[in-house]
Amino acid sequence: MAAQKILVVDDEARMRKLVADFLVREGYEVLEAGDGEKAMDLFYAHKDIALIILDVMMPKMDGWQVLREVRESSQVPVIMLTARSDEKDELRGFDLGVDEYVTKPFSPRTLVARVGAILRRTSGKEENDRLELSGIVLDKSAHQVTIDGQPIELSFKEFELLEYFMENNGIALSREKILNHVWNYDYYGDARTIDTHVKKLRSKLGSKGELIRTIWGMGYKLEA
Repeated sequence: MAAQKILVVDDEARMRKLVADFLVREGYEVLEAGDGEKAMDLFYAHKDIALIILDVMMPKMDGWQVLREVRESSQVPVIMLTARSDEKDELRGFDLGVDEYVTKPFSPRTLVARVGAILRRTSGKEENDRLELSGIVLDKSAHQVTIDGQPIELSFKEFELLEYFMENNGIALSREKILNHVWNYDYYGDARTIDTHVKKLRSKLGSKGELIRTIWGMGYKLEA
């Protein structure tokens, strides 16, 4: 089986090498880019990139520009790296389709663990595993969602969130449970992260978004 390909984009050569060394040690193939333009060249040249680790502050094209362009044609998982921990930056990243958000400095081992968690969930281990509720069809193996037969584009985390809701139809889920399941490692986030993702998921589901109900003071429940 071919090694999964990770694109690491950071203008700091030492940081790229550090992250790449840890990824290679875990059996991944690594592509490196020192600026946004090089990142997009590699992205278009390699159609089998499994995940992108993307720095925000870079020359030529910054991380936001790269992310926007990537999202025009792909839902490949993206982990965004930043030296800032500003809440507005985090929310901006999630709005643009970031799957994970990591603030520097960080532990390379933790970053690699996050990469592994995402890729395990996108590997399609459960062949032909489909969930169907009220016209929503979620195909785990194809990583695709359709509503009344029409496909919709979801980010990796939005897909995970919808899957968790559908698997727990009619069950009230606390924000803590959602964080622990959808972000299945030690995630130091808070309610705003979940609320942002739920808002975007509801929007993409159109009229079906009304099926996800807010349980005030607790969390959310999908009732189909």
